[in-house]
Amino acid sequence: MTAIKHALQRDIFTPNDERLLSIVNVCKAGKKKKNCFLCATVTTERPVQVKVVKVKKSDKGDFYKRQMAWELRDLAEVDAKDANKENPEFDLHFEKVYRWVASSTAEKNSFISCIWKLNQRYLRKKVEFVNVSPQLLEGRTPVESVPSGESQSVAGGDEDALDDYQELNTREEQDIENMMQVCEYAISNAEAFAEKLSRELQVLDGANIQSIMASEKQVNILMQLLDEALAEVDTIEGKLLGYEEMLQSVKEQMDQISQSNHLIQISNTNNSKLLDEIQFLVNYLDLSKGHIRALQEGDLSSPKGIEACTNAAEALLQCMNVALRPGHDKLSAVKQQQQLFTELRDVFARRLTNHLNNVFVHQGHDQSSTLAQHVAELTLPKHSPLHRDLLRYAKLMEWLKSTQREKYEGLSRTYVDYMTRLYEREIKDFFEIAKIKMAGTTKEGKGKFATLPRKESALKQETESLHGSSGKLTGSTSSLNKLSVNSSNSRRSQSSSLLDMGNMSASDLDVADRTKFDKIFEQVLSELEPLCLAEQDFVSKFFKLQQHAALAQGENMEESDGLGYSRPSSEHRQSIKDVVRQMMNKIFHSIETELNSLIALGDKIDSFNSLYMLVKMSHHVWTAETVDPASFLSTTLGNVLVTVKRNFDKCISGQIRQMEEVKISKKSKVGILPFVTGFEEFAELAETIFRNAERRGDLDKAYAKLIQAVFQNVEKVASESQKTPRDVVMMENFHHIFSTLSRMKISCLEAERKEAKHKYLDHLQSYVINSLGQPLEKLNHFFEGVEARVAQGVREEEVSYQLAFSKQELRKVIREYPGKEVKKGLDNLYKKVDKHLCEEESLLQVVWHSMQDEFIRQYKHFEGLINRCYPGSGITMDFTIQDMLEYFSSIAQSH
Repeated sequence: MTAIKHALQRDIFTPNDERLLSIVNVCKAGKKKKNCFLCATVTTERPVQVKVVKVKKSDKGDFYKRQMAWELRDLAEVDAKDANKENPEFDLHFEKVYRWVASSTAEKNSFISCIWKLNQRYLRKKVEFVNVSPQLLEGRTPVESVPSGESQSVAGGDEDALDDYQELNTREEQDIENMMQVCEYAISNAEAFAEKLSRELQVLDGANIQSIMASEKQVNILMQLLDEALAEVDTIEGKLLGYEEMLQSVKEQMDQISQSNHLIQISNTNNSKLLDEIQFLVNYLDLSKGHIRALQEGDLSSPKGIEACTNAAEALLQCMNVALRPGHDKLSAVKQQQQLFTELRDVFARRLTNHLNNVFVHQGHDQSSTLAQHVAELTLPKHSPLHRDLLRYAKLMEWLKSTQREKYEGLSRTYVDYMTRLYEREIKDFFEIAKIKMAGTTKEGKGKFATLPRKESALKQETESLHGSSGKLTGSTSSLNKLSVNSSNSRRSQSSSLLDMGNMSASDLDVADRTKFDKIFEQVLSELEPLCLAEQDFVSKFFKLQQHAALAQGENMEESDGLGYSRPSSEHRQSIKDVVRQMMNKIFHSIETELNSLIALGDKIDSFNSLYMLVKMSHHVWTAETVDPASFLSTTLGNVLVTVKRNFDKCISGQIRQMEEVKISKKSKVGILPFVTGFEEFAELAETIFRNAERRGDLDKAYAKLIQAVFQNVEKVASESQKTPRDVVMMENFHHIFSTLSRMKISCLEAERKEAKHKYLDHLQSYVINSLGQPLEKLNHFFEGVEARVAQGVREEEVSYQLAFSKQELRKVIREYPGKEVKKGLDNLYKKVDKHLCEEESLLQVVWHSMQDEFIRQYKHFEGLINRCYPGSGITMDFTIQDMLEYFSSIAQSH
């Protein structure tokens, strides 16, 4: 137990300036044994406070912790249960009764004795001790044996004080060392050393006794002096007891003064806290009369009135949102003030809601901003003045959102409903004017669109025709018949070329019409973009949708989101961006429909318009996504872009289908196929349109499909051609394709350019070789036979011994091709080549020069065979290379 005392004193009580006087190991009576310690302590500072402290071991068991403490002055009674028998149980009566069972009766008795002594010494109010043995209530108080200066002492309430330990001084230490040095075996033989010391001690005692007996007279005098000293001590002790009684009364008075000062301090603290509470309520729950008047009667139509109402509403919201401290809500004054705030909130919310409802309704029915004022320049009315006026109420809308959410949501629905009507009317008029301008049927008159009845307008008829099954601009009642053009007599129109789309040949469409369409479409998008962005920016600022709303929690049923849309329970709230997008979708629900209708009209007028629309729409989608990828404008334009891309793909697929359906006349030569020139015109137009466009990849994919179809169908037509040789068809068309791709330098078609060049050269060579076989046909056959014999293993110098290839046979074949006959054959060949080739590509001279080179090559080849197979025969051709050059030159010049 001593070790526990030291540990508790060191770890728990010394840091708190307390001294541990007694300790007892106990557990609660009648419960599971959870041991703890009850400690009797006093403070080291005055006034002295006496406490009973409950100390418990931690759950981990590695240290002690202070669990509970009671002031000894609060102890009313100590019940030891039985004064005669040993009983470890005892009760302590504080504000309630604590029943304990000590680990031993001795510890219990020691603890009770210490409590009694502390009570006698420090407390004016005496504790009642019941069933306590009188022996425990006697003896010296433990604290009397403890010096006041030893703050770290752990002396308890035990009767036996710990023996004082006296440290050896320097002289004593020196004497012991000297004695041990004299006796050499002091360390090795402790028993002998002890006996020696004992003998010396006896000798010294005897000497002392003899000295005392020799001085008996002095002893008697000394005893007399001792008796006198004892008497004097008794006198002094009596005086000290008197002084102690006097000091005890002074101590009690000082304790009373200390207690009074403590009570005064508590009273001052309570008064200060009360003043703080009152000051808090006055500062935060008071609304000025000016604010109250603004909330009840403030003008919501003037800027000054709006500012005053805004300040008053914010002040009211601050008062209502003050976090009251515990107990404030029970004060009648606070309840009255809160009731006043609630009434002011309801009154002002009703006034604000009615005023803004009237503004929204008036704007929705306002007919002043009709499209008639914007027909000439094709622009949409601006709503910036309305937005500017309404943004003055933005802070009030935020206030309404946080205080009266139902009214806020009602205003949101009202705004959306009336603005939807206004925008729907304006957008519909705007798109009808755009369609009329596209169709070229704008009626001249007074300049007011209101004079054009929609049911009777030509545009109405055309718009309805767009939803029919027919894909052609036909019908005498359609106002778009003015766009109808007569078919061209050119070869491209007759052959349904690449640009022949929607029964309207590209050669018949004026370039100005396409430019006009492009400008109108760009104007439409340029007007819609700022309109949507301005409205979205206004909605976000006015309805305070930049941040997530603080929605009420704990609701399990479906609610309205303030826009007429159903919203899931609080666990699955939609984000604010979704709310803004929903509002924009409802306000501008007609934009996507009108855009799709406009796109359908443009595609029907000319399928090439899909290229313009793809570029313009892609640029505006990219711009919108740069600003906000999740905005309404970005989403809507993205959806429309899908339709435009689908029309573009349909246009490309239609051209490929038209290539596959091309039919070539059997009576005329083929020449450059219409879809080859059509691809050239398509590429030139597309490169102009897609210059610096964001969707260049779509055009590259279309190029790949179209060029592949061109290649396949050129080969198909060449194979089916009867009038023109296949090599000529392939040579001319692939030469044209190669020239086009080289001139335009389309990077994605570089491989196709090389392939076209390869095909052109291959078929040029093939055509030249096949054509040259006719003027020297027998000579060609003869030497082919010679080469065959050599290939079979016959030696070249022995070929002349073959009967069919003898020298006589060779001379006979050569005599059939004199110079005049060769020139005549070449002249016929030139005429035949001229009939095969078309004038557009101008390949006649190229082919003729290639034939000359091939003829010379064959001539040299024949001469080489003659020299190797018929050596020394003296056989030569009837014409020389110089003769051949003159033949070719004269024939070319004569034609």
